[in-house]
Amino acid sequence: MKIIAVRHCKASGQEHDAPLTEEGFQQAEELARFLKGHRFDCVISSPFKRAVDTIKSYAELTHTEIKTDERLAERILSTQTDPDWDWRFHLERTYKEEHLTFPGGESTFEAKQRVRSLIKELKEAGHQSVLLVTHGNLMSLLINLYDPSFGFKEWELLRNPDVFMIDMQSNDVTNLWVV
Repeated sequence: MKIIAVRHCKASGQEHDAPLTEEGFQQAEELARFLKGHRFDCVISSPFKRAVDTIKSYAELTHTEIKTDERLAERILSTQTDPDWDWRFHLERTYKEEHLTFPGGESTFEAKQRVRSLIKELKEAGHQSVLLVTHGNLMSLLINLYDPSFGFKEWELLRNPDVFMIDMQSNDVTNLWVV
């Protein structure tokens, strides 16, 4: 099975209902043209508005249904509200300590398990080519399942949007969206 993993286009915020920015909508149009030649057995998006809006132009262009799945939702690192809490430092720690959790948050291990369960279902259903639209942190953890060298530093280099192809037979990961 081949997976095309897309990080959502530029958005106005991190909230569940944060819309794409004007630039994000332009990126979504470019992404639709880029993906137009690809055919997928299914297109599945995080239920967050910015993720669904990222792939909506492609779906309209190709008359493809977008399914949503909570397992592609943004990873919550913590519900910590202390303004002095250094979330980047703590996020980096979670790449090294997969079972580390913070108040109200999800460990790297737990996030990988939820995306792994989705992939298992897709494989069992016989899909050969799927398009998944998600968020930067979860996408980096998905890639890490097939390329263990993909970690925090690589997450820092991700852009909105970013597109990677994961060939599960060869465990090959390729960045397809080079601008």
